[in-house]
Amino acid sequence: MATGLIRRAISRVQSSAPAARLLVARAHASDSQAQQVESKPNLKSFQIYRWTPDNPGKPELKEYKIDLKECGPMVLDALIKIKNEIDPTLTFRRSCREGICGSCAMNIDGCNGLACLTKISSDSESTITPLPHMFVIKDLVVDMTNFYNQYKSIEPWLKRKTPAPTPGKEIPQSKSDRAKLDGMYECILCACCSTSCPSYWWNPESYLGPAALLHANRWIMDSRDEFTQERLDAVNDEFKLYRCHTILNCSRACPKGLNPGKHIQNIKKLEMAP
Repeated sequence: MATGLIRRAISRVQSSAPAARLLVARAHASDSQAQQVESKPNLKSFQIYRWTPDNPGKPELKEYKIDLKECGPMVLDALIKIKNEIDPTLTFRRSCREGICGSCAMNIDGCNGLACLTKISSDSESTITPLPHMFVIKDLVVDMTNFYNQYKSIEPWLKRKTPAPTPGKEIPQSKSDRAKLDGMYECILCACCSTSCPSYWWNPESYLGPAALLHANRWIMDSRDEFTQERLDAVNDEFKLYRCHTILNCSRACPKGLNPGKHIQNIKKLEMAP
């Protein structure tokens, strides 16, 4: 009886051997196919705006192709890879890589944003240009002088008429008053909002733009500031404030999720208050 059991067991092993060999063969084939897929490059084309004052001809879009398998996930990673490995003359601003400094603001596939926070799209091609309607210094670097001058004009610092309640100490503020500043103090002055605004495009010297007006409202709403009326009077102008037509491109473009249009409307309401 024992001999019969052994023979049947051997028979079952022998009959299953071809199936086992087939499974092993399929596994090897799958591994081979996976290796082929992994070795195949995932190429993506970037059309990047190029212009230099050293050769002030017509601007052009220059194509660069990179393997996304050898690149980080963000647009800034692609730009750094292109500059480091393909074309060292490509010029752009960048600093923190964390969406804090606002340096790498540019137009990516038709939308203003920060290159360090914008993921590389799955499309086969992407177009990268400078912030729109700004003077270009070189490639993706624009002149921010006018933008910063407008920010400076709203006097973005605490102004007091009386000394602090306790000399040498901070000025107290309630939690509810502090909460009124949420959605304004987070602005990083990247200019994505202002350069997406048609009114700013057509009146860049006279219209303060969404970013400057958001910061104006930030100080108007600060309970510690004692120049509220003077600040309202300073922006109560046909062009400085009322060029805003509530298109809200600014709110859609903000990479920090802020709503400049809402705060501009608040200033208008305060101007109309008795």
